[in-house]
Amino acid sequence: MTTSSEPGKALQHSQPWLHQKGEVIQEFGTVKQFPLGLSYEARMFSCQRLNRVLADTQILYGLNKKHHWLLRGATFYQLHLLLDKHADDQLALVDTIAERVQTLGGVAVGDPRHVAEITSIPRPPDGVEEAPAMLSRLLEARETILIDAHDAAGRAGEMGDDGTNDLLVSQVIRSGELQAWFLAEHLVDTPLVRADVRGQPA
Repeated sequence: MTTSSEPGKALQHSQPWLHQKGEVIQEFGTVKQFPLGLSYEARMFSCQRLNRVLADTQILYGLNKKHHWLLRGATFYQLHLLLDKHADDQLALVDTIAERVQTLGGVAVGDPRHVAEITSIPRPPDGVEEAPAMLSRLLEARETILIDAHDAAGRAGEMGDDGTNDLLVSQVIRSGELQAWFLAEHLVDTPLVRADVRGQPA
């Protein structure tokens, strides 16, 4: 037989504790000690550089989606699909880079407002640009990431952080180079229908 107080107690236990506040338990820019066989200096360096690449990659993801939506012109369909695939690839990279930062004991940058403070990729116009300008903007953003990733990968390798070196080389750099190739070839000024036959024998 239950008492009158028991139903109320059960309800209290099932009620979510809402609007909770707490202290920050690890500050951004710090690394905690994990038994990874890496020095504090190596892990701190890698987390700092990975967070910069992470911020730029999140911005690049957003640029791909923006241009995917706003493209105009004869190449709309092909580029609409291509940029959506590139955005998906960047989103997967975002998760991979962030998890590497966490693996090293750091704190991954995630809030879009924090990302905007860290990124080195310029903000695009809020409106619609012509397709070649959009593609050029995407190429410049990729090159910014590639330059940073090349430098960070080399230095991480020198400090013994082979995992970060491998991630930057095998995923960030190789995928970035491939995407740059796909985009750059869309900016070649070649006829759509008829080839240039000047200089050909009659």
